[in-house]
Amino acid sequence: MEFFLDPLKNHYADFTGRSTRQQYWMFILFYVIFYIVVSVLDGIFGTIFLSLIFSLVLLVPSVGIACRRLHDTGRTGWWQLIALIPLLGTIVLIVFLAQEGHGDNEYGAKPETAGDDATTPNLEDTTDTET
Repeated sequence: MEFFLDPLKNHYADFTGRSTRQQYWMFILFYVIFYIVVSVLDGIFGTIFLSLIFSLVLLVPSVGIACRRLHDTGRTGWWQLIALIPLLGTIVLIVFLAQEGHGDNEYGAKPETAGDDATTPNLEDTTDTET
């Protein structure tokens, strides 16, 4: 859940830096799950407003995290516009987003990862202070 909330709280309109594959795809997973729930609620209430508001609120963070993901692969965020090409553009963009991140590049240092996850706290560093 932290993968979904972190871009909303800390990187809402942040188009700089880098995001790991796990950060990006976990955000997308939670986005799709919540969108399905909101769409079902819209169907129950007979409206489209809930899913419309949900999509609009998450538009900027979605573009931002995709931009940071593309930065991790060494590409500019403008590559998202390739999705405007029917079918082929979407396939190419998914391939770009799924590629492994490069080392340090012009967009910053490679995110410190623990299994391709830059936000998971390191639980091994906890020490027992009882004497």
